Amino acid sequence: MSEALLKIGELAARAGVSIRTVDYYTTLGLISPAQRTASNYRLYSAADVDRIHLVQRLEVHGVPLEEISTALSTRASDVTAILDRIDTDLQTLQTAAEGAAPEMQGLLAIIATRVHSLITIALQIPPDTMLP
Repeated sequence: MSEALLKIGELAARAGVSIRTVDYYTTLGLISPAQRTASNYRLYSAADVDRIHLVQRLEVHGVPLEEISTALSTRASDVTAILDRIDTDLQTLQTAAEGAAPEMQGLLAIIATRVHSLITIALQIPPDTMLP
């Protein structure tokens, strides 16, 4: 049996957000309607509830919505380049921390911890949440 689709109000209620938030996330490309009714109402997949929660977790960690949208719409083939860039950035951060004054090492350690938590979240993103 096929998965039941949700109207915008139902999606908002299940995700614990406002309809306006669903509209905004749709506008940014963070979520996308699975289909439209004959009356042009948007219908969303139940998986969009999880996607909204993922977006909120990333936003809490300070990732701008525009960057989240870009990351979620990135094709799997682009992931290698992104991981290479992250690796280079982390190596630069580590080099900077090693040569920094003691008072700066604490700040750099906080930054490294933040980066680590963001990478951990990114690695938990299921591949099926990627937009086509």
